[in-house]
Amino acid sequence: MRDENEPGPISQPFTSLLSGAQTTSPDEPDRAHDRAAEDFVHDLNLDQIVEDVASEREQADLIGELLYRPAKEIATVEYRHEVFRDLEDTALFEAAAQFSERMRQVRVHLTQLTKMSSRHQREGWFLDAAAIYCDAVRALANDLAAQPIASRGLLSFRDYLTAYVESAGFASLAADTASVKAGLGQVIYQVRIRGLRVDVSRYDGDPDYSAEIQKTFERFQQGAAKDYRVQYRTWPGMTHVGAQIAELVARLFPDEFSALKSYCTRHAGFSDSVISQFNRELQFYLAYLDYIRPLRSAGLSFCYPELTEASKDIFARDTFDLALAAKLAPAGQTVVTNEFHLAGRERVIVVSGPNQGGKTTFARTYGQLHHLAAAGCPVPGIAARLLRYDHIFTHFEREEDIANLTGKLEDDLIRIQKALLSATPQSIVIMNEIFTSTTLSDARFLGEKVLAKVMELDLLCVYVTFVDELASLGPSVVSMASTIVPGNPAERTYKVVRKPADGLAYALAIADKHRVTYEQLKGRLTS
Repeated sequence: MRDENEPGPISQPFTSLLSGAQTTSPDEPDRAHDRAAEDFVHDLNLDQIVEDVASEREQADLIGELLYRPAKEIATVEYRHEVFRDLEDTALFEAAAQFSERMRQVRVHLTQLTKMSSRHQREGWFLDAAAIYCDAVRALANDLAAQPIASRGLLSFRDYLTAYVESAGFASLAADTASVKAGLGQVIYQVRIRGLRVDVSRYDGDPDYSAEIQKTFERFQQGAAKDYRVQYRTWPGMTHVGAQIAELVARLFPDEFSALKSYCTRHAGFSDSVISQFNRELQFYLAYLDYIRPLRSAGLSFCYPELTEASKDIFARDTFDLALAAKLAPAGQTVVTNEFHLAGRERVIVVSGPNQGGKTTFARTYGQLHHLAAAGCPVPGIAARLLRYDHIFTHFEREEDIANLTGKLEDDLIRIQKALLSATPQSIVIMNEIFTSTTLSDARFLGEKVLAKVMELDLLCVYVTFVDELASLGPSVVSMASTIVPGNPAERTYKVVRKPADGLAYALAIADKHRVTYEQLKGRLTS
């Protein structure tokens, strides 16, 4: 039974920091782990992003779940955008991070209790945990009251927290915590060790000989000296000798230790469940903002995309592959940005151009943008409008599996068929360098058939190919191509721009640079 003075739930309209409604209905299975195993996660390097964001975080599972699982409603995405925008304020972010760290310390203290054999030590650590909790709650309440907040999530939690801090239950917890700590702070005892005998007694006012010695030798000090004092370990273990000393001290000060025992019983469930939930959900925002912070410092932009379900007019400006940027930016390497847009009847982007020119990176960027946007996160770029998709299907080239009795071409066709049979008009399909195991004419024929089905289903699609003819299949198809440095066809810009496919021109330019065109070779042979 909860003590009437124990802090209880406050009647305020806070439901979640992740959504204005419950984020997951009780009877709905969690598909986050299923999504983590899907092809598109690996093909788009989303697994690298999630690993980097969630690594070394206490709530890594929750963060991974939220990053792998798109929000069901655009309203939820907008709700998360509001919280992200608030937390971009440096002072508010630091306040939230400090609160999170204090709550971590509370959890560490409570977790260690089961590892302690001494009852008095357990009770002392429990008291410390409650003291940290009270400080964390009060500090966050003050910070939220002092900082400008606009998001519904933080505003509703601020109201809840204000009412909680002002409640009689929390006032009782805070006062009891301060009182018991103050009482224990007056406990002063002395230990005398004679061989194997240890005597514990109240401190009777004997002089502090260490202070006397330090004062005597202070006159001879010529500079900073090494500190030889023993530093006590902070790990929670206590030897049997320490436990016996603690027991003797408790007997010497029965009132103070009796008050501690009563306190632990009275406030056994001091942590508020709503505040704990808030702290767990807060980790999603703190982890992602921490992840993109160095990229912003490197001059890269992030924006809050508009999501659309009815229209397929989409665009992104100055965007980039997030997983690649996270590797390049810390090393001081340049991150190339790109852009794309589709309007009217346009649905398919066919990307061609020279090898190693950034085509695959562009395709990954397209998929990453849509997925991260659906999770409610800021995405790379200065502005974006993206489709609220129901599923992303990817087909990236794989090494042939000798254990697979089907050939590579057959495997390609089976995978593509499976995707297209499952796709709906709200799906996105990304295909990268498929049909490379067949002839040019067959690749062109199969590519035309696949894109015809994509256009029939009215899907958004990126198709990376070496078959230039596919870039001009009709008004639904947009041609984009990776580019080279003018005058140096061997050097890539990694820019993918909207332009007609002209792969043959690159081949001629490269041949001319190395003096192996038909005319040049003919001239050499005749000479």
